[in-house]
Amino acid sequence: MEKERPQWDNPLQFVFACISYAVGLGNVWRFPYLCQLYGGGSFLIPYLIMLVVEGMPLLYLELAVGQRMQQGSIGSWRTISPYLSGVGVASVVVSFFLSMYYNVVNAWGFWYLFHSFQNPLPWSVCPLNSNRTGYDEECEAASSTQYFWYRKTLNISPSIQESGAVQWELALCLILAWLMVYLCILRGTESTGKVVYFTALLPYCVLIIYLGRGLTLRGATNGLIYMFTPKGSSALSLRFQVEQLANPKTWINAATQIFFSLGLGFGSLIAFASYNKPSNDCQKHAIIVSLINSATSIFASIVTFSIYGFKATFNYESCLDKVILLLTNSFDLEDGSLTASNLEEMKDYLASTYPSKYSEVFPSIKNCSLESELDTAVQGTGLAFIVYSEAIKNMEVSQLWSVLYFFMLLMLGIGSMLGNTAAILTPLTDSKVISSHLPKEVISGLVCLINCAVGMVFTMEAGNYWFDIFNDYAATLSLLLIVLVETIALCYVYGLRRFESDLKAMTGRALSWYWKVLWAGVSPLLIVSLFAFYLSDYILTGTLQYQAWDASQGQLVTKDYPTYALAVIGLLVASSTMCIPLGALGIFIMRHLKRADTAPVA
Repeated sequence: MEKERPQWDNPLQFVFACISYAVGLGNVWRFPYLCQLYGGGSFLIPYLIMLVVEGMPLLYLELAVGQRMQQGSIGSWRTISPYLSGVGVASVVVSFFLSMYYNVVNAWGFWYLFHSFQNPLPWSVCPLNSNRTGYDEECEAASSTQYFWYRKTLNISPSIQESGAVQWELALCLILAWLMVYLCILRGTESTGKVVYFTALLPYCVLIIYLGRGLTLRGATNGLIYMFTPKGSSALSLRFQVEQLANPKTWINAATQIFFSLGLGFGSLIAFASYNKPSNDCQKHAIIVSLINSATSIFASIVTFSIYGFKATFNYESCLDKVILLLTNSFDLEDGSLTASNLEEMKDYLASTYPSKYSEVFPSIKNCSLESELDTAVQGTGLAFIVYSEAIKNMEVSQLWSVLYFFMLLMLGIGSMLGNTAAILTPLTDSKVISSHLPKEVISGLVCLINCAVGMVFTMEAGNYWFDIFNDYAATLSLLLIVLVETIALCYVYGLRRFESDLKAMTGRALSWYWKVLWAGVSPLLIVSLFAFYLSDYILTGTLQYQAWDASQGQLVTKDYPTYALAVIGLLVASSTMCIPLGALGIFIMRHLKRADTAPVA
């Protein structure tokens, strides 16, 4: 007898699984960056519009497909049409790529978490040089937080061509990260369903604690004001925000953030929904998950900008103190006579009274600006592991805040990994050929083992460069194409009316005109626009480049990718996207050959 399909214990467990998967690191480190870049509060307008016309409909579509077909991505699209088997395969390939590199972020999280118990924090001060006569030159050229990230954590090489050796500390952290994931997925929904309560709720607890702490920090209001009015409260700010609303890139990035933040196209949502009861109200759950995901992004931005404002204010005041100390010592001024409020007046006075001496000191006087500190836009690992750690080191009881922050990052990362691995495992365990020979514990173990072994590439000295390649190119175009084919296939191959009757039979709810219009027209057009934008952007950019760490300068420099790296980029994009046409071609040839074999002999 065929085994009964496992199910979630209750609908709430399913919602928590979706939230744990969708709410991830992108909410914490990309959305605040986009707010900063595209007009602060005004960015919320295109973001919320794209949520309604793109995010919710596509999320509902994937949840409805999984729940209706009661299979993973491959089985679901094969049921709709055998020619669409390649769509599910493409989703599995992209999820496999994502799992290979995404868990490295959790390895970094473990590394920082373990070091958070030290006093002082290891990234709070520069180490001494080999002669112990001063600080390390690379650290002095950069900063203590950058030095700890690029040298102590990554031990990064000067270029992607210099691979270097595997960093055994990071490798052990990666093994630990995969062991955690394996324990969470060991028994499928039975174990994952229990873990998601923790991975979904704990980050919110930490964010609330951080919000309380962030709002009490000196300069937090500077960050919050900057978030909503990045150019100040003048007419220039209003003009800037209007210009950003008229900028197509603002809308493109709002749509992209919604698309990737919800995790569309990976097959994870289809896999999760396949464990629902057919009568589950997936429409309501799609709306709930979409709204919670977007609300979390906004909430996380408020927390981030309060911390960001503190960091910028601290750096600005430290800069002023250094200038005041320099001028006081150089001109033998009375202590306390030079303050932040009269600094500019005193500089003008000293320049006019002692012109020759002031000209000698002038090259050492830093130009301190709070606005320039706030203008530094950072996203991704730079925000998570450099900006935040720089702010944390200046807080009181910094070890506590460091432990809380990196533990939260781990929960967000592991929650997303549960969805990524579910997208791979569900089609494998659905396969009678595989599941009849191997129990799901062994299948899960093999998937984790293979991903961990390949992921060791990212722990090498050049590993961060390969991480950026996978992060930038392994999923972007592929996911857009996958979701576009999914939408067209559902509406025009399977048939929108047929699917509408399926949903009504399952849930008892009629499909409203809103969902039908968006599925059949608006959402596909939006995806085509996004696809065209990214494709043209890659073409117009010309030679693809990357940011390499220059130890002598203590900063990132731009370099061109070597030929073999470009070949890997092309292979990453082609290996997933080509699954769709090749899958359809394979079915066509097999059916053609089958018809030829069964044709009567004349």
